[in-house]
Amino acid sequence: MSDGRSDGLRYADAGVDLDAAERAKEGLRSLVASTRDCFTLSELGAFGGLYAVPDDVEQPVLVSSADGVGTKLKVAFAANRHDTVGQCLVNHCVNDILVQGARPLFFLDYLATGEMDESVVQDVVRGVAIACRENRCALLGGETAQMPDFYAAGEYDLAGFVVGAVARDRILDGSRIRAGDVLVGLASTGLHTNGYSLARRIVFDVLGLGVDDELPGTGRTVGDELLAVHRSYLGALTAPLAEERVHGLAHVTGGGIPGNLPRILPEGLGAVVERSAWEIPAVFRALQEAGGVERDEMDRVFNMGIGMIVVTEPAEVPAIVGAAGEIGAWEIGRVIEGEGIGYR
Repeated sequence: MSDGRSDGLRYADAGVDLDAAERAKEGLRSLVASTRDCFTLSELGAFGGLYAVPDDVEQPVLVSSADGVGTKLKVAFAANRHDTVGQCLVNHCVNDILVQGARPLFFLDYLATGEMDESVVQDVVRGVAIACRENRCALLGGETAQMPDFYAAGEYDLAGFVVGAVARDRILDGSRIRAGDVLVGLASTGLHTNGYSLARRIVFDVLGLGVDDELPGTGRTVGDELLAVHRSYLGALTAPLAEERVHGLAHVTGGGIPGNLPRILPEGLGAVVERSAWEIPAVFRALQEAGGVERDEMDRVFNMGIGMIVVTEPAEVPAIVGAAGEIGAWEIGRVIEGEGIGYR
């Protein structure tokens, strides 16, 4: 006769805490709701997110992108600071579709961890929600997965997916770029979300620093410098795009300027970049010196202080620089006939 007790295994015994997952989900409800707009048709908890195609875009074309934060997460783990990586994730994805002229509509996030830490989940998703509000897009849904034995204790992975829209006749595909066009570089906030495997090797292994130590030459701690939020350029470029001042955009991510600018240049066109046109931020100078990194390698790995490149006519440069405002923008080079990216 059964006494009501069971010696059978439960999901929690395998490392998955369903109660903690449900509490975390409820804690996220207000964050998700704070990003809703008039086109949002579903709430947290639905199997799929519902979003109406905006009626203020003529012949709308949907533009989508997916990305992650990379090993910047390792710095967040070390510093126990999780409120910036979610912002980095959204802004990176928004910039990726912005280069085709699209504005973001909605965002989805995926957070996978070995053990559910409700406070960490809250911090990460709070950052996602903050950036969604700043970029005027809805956090339509997402997934938080517990995967015990798959991730080390205290670690997680983070990915995001953005969908935006652009009018068919406003798509930026590089076809308007001509020889003689000017390159305007918009300032980055630092490493953004690329080059962290090399940066961590230099900072933690070569220099032997901790996250609370000052990074030489920067006047900031390692944590503050390496966890700076990846900048969104949506606000700075909304007006120039609407006024059709932009011929092309290149988001400077992995591969640096040499790896990203050629992606938007038509066949038969290259570019020359003037190294002296902007001051390389202190964090890159510190990494190069401490690691003995060759200049060409720095250019290939890091953004070197330029997070977005605008290709435009010479007459439009003042308007582009003015729209950038406090972000900071400089004329950094020109489009030329030929192939490849050269520096001088």
